[in-house]
Amino acid sequence: MSQVDYTGMGDRELKRYFLENRGDKAALQAYLDRRKRRSNSIFTKMGYPDFDTKIEAAIRQQMKEYNS
Repeated sequence: MSQVDYTGMGDRELKRYFLENRGDKAALQAYLDRRKRRSNSIFTKMGYPDFDTKIEAAIRQQMKEYNS
């Protein structure tokens, strides 16, 4: 079996791959690592002067990652 490049996959592609290959523990770990890395970022708080700008940038980044 050939080595799969999880880092070259987009989020949706990696999720789809794992769901189709549930026995691939490395794929599950790659997916969970990616989700964890993305979910722990606190980048602004309500009331900060640049709140709107940071929120808009975060949304754009997530859309870009989701569509890749």
